Amino acid sequence: MPAHVLRPHTVLGDHRITTAEIAEDIRRHHPDHPRLGAFLRAIGNCGVRTRYFTRPLDSATISGSARIEERVNAAFEDTLAMAETAAKAALDAAGLTALDVDAIVTTHTTSWTVPNLDIHLIDRLSLRPTVRRVALTTVACPGGAQALIRAADLVASRPGSKVLVVAGEVLSGIYHNADDTIESMIYKALFGDAAAATIVTDEPLGPGLVIEDCFEYVLPDSVDRQAGHIDHAGIHFVSTKKALSAADDVLPQLKEWIGADRPDFAVIHPGSPRIIADTAAALGLDEYDARHSTDTLAHEGNMGGVSVLRVLERTHADPPADGARGYAVAFGPGFATASLRCRWRS
Repeated sequence: MPAHVLRPHTVLGDHRITTAEIAEDIRRHHPDHPRLGAFLRAIGNCGVRTRYFTRPLDSATISGSARIEERVNAAFEDTLAMAETAAKAALDAAGLTALDVDAIVTTHTTSWTVPNLDIHLIDRLSLRPTVRRVALTTVACPGGAQALIRAADLVASRPGSKVLVVAGEVLSGIYHNADDTIESMIYKALFGDAAAATIVTDEPLGPGLVIEDCFEYVLPDSVDRQAGHIDHAGIHFVSTKKALSAADDVLPQLKEWIGADRPDFAVIHPGSPRIIADTAAALGLDEYDARHSTDTLAHEGNMGGVSVLRVLERTHADPPADGARGYAVAFGPGFATASLRCRWRS
């Protein structure tokens, strides 16, 4: 049974931060580091010109020395606020009320809390206490695509369901000045904060993606390529050199699933310029076809699980033709892949 995805609604952090400001912050905190020049070149090449943080760059929970309690609490508080706003916008745009929602799927990685984002949103939005719930808590970058897959599963299992999908990330919470590897410097410049929400149903309530199939793949022996870890300072994101080739390593499996199908468009997770370019090329698409992903990366950065929903929102503003065939593809820690085979309905 096809699942219909309405236009997502994205809420960005309140503070627009330029790459130049991040470069200056790195200079200020690491003036004598022997690799400072390499750091600055790397962040200049990450494809991001601006990103949005929920708090100022010089705040204690970003460029300051806040400990884990303050960082985690701030990250969840800010994520919940953005997620609530995005969810209300998605419901309003669909002409739905909270009582119309039969299930909620959430994805949120950048803080730890019990109960999680799904329970808090049920309370904040006044959803029915009987809604079905799927809470994806450590999926990170593929979270938006993975949440759409789970929403499609929920719709297929109970026809007529209306599923609210919400993604939220405060990736500025992993900005630690004590982290001085080149990978950590890139992540400081790459990541941004946002939340996004959409509605998934088994009947068209408006234009958008129609999900026809999905693909999930975990690259064997890849748990060390990208990962998060926690210490007294908070949550850190780390990766190995193998992470640079991880997307390329899974593209053969993705291409095998796609087969001879040549898509008309793609919604690609903006993990980096290389990920966007290599994925587009594997799909037989060009730079123009990947423009919504490239623009998202340039203007808002990599927003983790929110990113695919934001790229999809941009796609609505400049959509493919009715009936066009496409794919949504996202990669992330593990190394994991989530992909959707879709067509566009105008």
